[in-house]
Amino acid sequence: MKIYIACSKYFYSEIKKIANILEDMGHKISYPNSYDEPFAEERFKQMSAEEHAKWKAMMMGKDKENIEPQDAILVLNFKKNKIPNYIGGATFLEIYMSWQLRKRIFFYNPLPNCSFTDELKGINPIIINGDLELVR
Repeated sequence: MKIYIACSKYFYSEIKKIANILEDMGHKISYPNSYDEPFAEERFKQMSAEEHAKWKAMMMGKDKENIEPQDAILVLNFKKNKIPNYIGGATFLEIYMSWQLRKRIFFYNPLPNCSFTDELKGINPIIINGDLELVR
């Protein structure tokens, strides 16, 4: 299965070990947009509000082309700043795009308790609770 990994840039350090396990299981993995430079956004924020907005728009514009060729998306949702199972805005948009494209949607951990929990429930993802064997 072809799987796109989505998560906060703060979790990028977790991606490689999970991707290696999935690849050993025979899956083909695609990485988030700024995987090679997780904090590129900070550089654009320092330039100007306009440059940051352009960069954000460009990154969001890649969501469909990144997700469309995939069979599934795996959302890595870990604790961030004392928030369990954190999902940020950009990750939510990737989840929504995956749902629109009728992709299988896996969550590494349970859904977060946040302002868009109901929307996540409506998307009806598969919660694997850290068990990568359930990604199939």
